[in-house]
Amino acid sequence: MFFSKAVASTAPAAAPSSGGFDPVQFLPMVLIFGVMYFLLIRPQQKKAKEHQSTIAGIRKGDRVVTSGGIIGIVHKVDNDAEVTVEIAENVRVRVLRATIASIVAKTEPANGRESSTPSTKQA
Repeated sequence: MFFSKAVASTAPAAAPSSGGFDPVQFLPMVLIFGVMYFLLIRPQQKKAKEHQSTIAGIRKGDRVVTSGGIIGIVHKVDNDAEVTVEIAENVRVRVLRATIASIVAKTEPANGRESSTPSTKQA
């Protein structure tokens, strides 16, 4: 009574499927992953690698900022995981290298140590 004949009619027959794998259906997903990789993942990995190499190169005398916002000068490199930072006159704290957010000012390497470019005289 309330149903029209259009609603009660049967659905048209579905097209026969080949039952095979269609790689074209996955192309948009692959393209989205590629864009995400080049715009988000790759730059983040590059930045993390750069930060890791910067932290590994900390020397005595470098001015650093910890992730807590404390600014100080590296007094001593204790081991691979810790450094001693002087935050005020005669106030030194031991911090983990991983908690150092950035290096504000680097010291020059001593003569003959960690020289990345050989000095040459030009006439």
